[in-house]
Amino acid sequence: LDAGCGTGASTAALLAVAPEAQIVAVDAANGMLDAARAKAWPPSVRFVHARVEELDEHGVTGPFDGILAAYLLRNLADPDAQLRAFRALLRPGGTLALHEYSVRDSRAATLIWHAVCWGIIIPAGWWRTRDTTLYRHLWRSVLAFDGAARLRRRMRDAGFTGVRSATMPGWEHDVVHTFLGEAPR
Repeated sequence: LDAGCGTGASTAALLAVAPEAQIVAVDAANGMLDAARAKAWPPSVRFVHARVEELDEHGVTGPFDGILAAYLLRNLADPDAQLRAFRALLRPGGTLALHEYSVRDSRAATLIWHAVCWGIIIPAGWWRTRDTTLYRHLWRSVLAFDGAARLRRRMRDAGFTGVRSATMPGWEHDVVHTFLGEAPR
């Protein structure tokens, strides 16, 4: 399951590492899905227009061997409920991978995030669209979101085992993280 697949970049990444996989890619934004569907996909990839909180209403019930949610959890009203729902969608031993911004645990990462947003992301967004609303939302949502330690606790509290995380190298160090956890066997 590619939860919050957007324009399909994460779907393509999943397909690259698991070319034989059956992938269900879900997003709530029709415009994003239109961009994803416009790309060439094998028959093993299916796109579903749905909010992740309402997957069962759209016939997405699992069980899945794995779930990827990239840059999604911080945008949900109830991340704890969604983590529990993800756990229920996984087969026993299945893996949840969250790829997410998380700067709260590092003052340096927070300062880097401010600099990148106000020096690059927000000005570039304004230059391209003449509107900074979306880019300011990105800036604020990352600052308000959990630190890495808190998100690992949320995952454990939702019933995941073997919870761990790693940060990205370079300027994204302590800014972008991948979190992994398994559904209990």
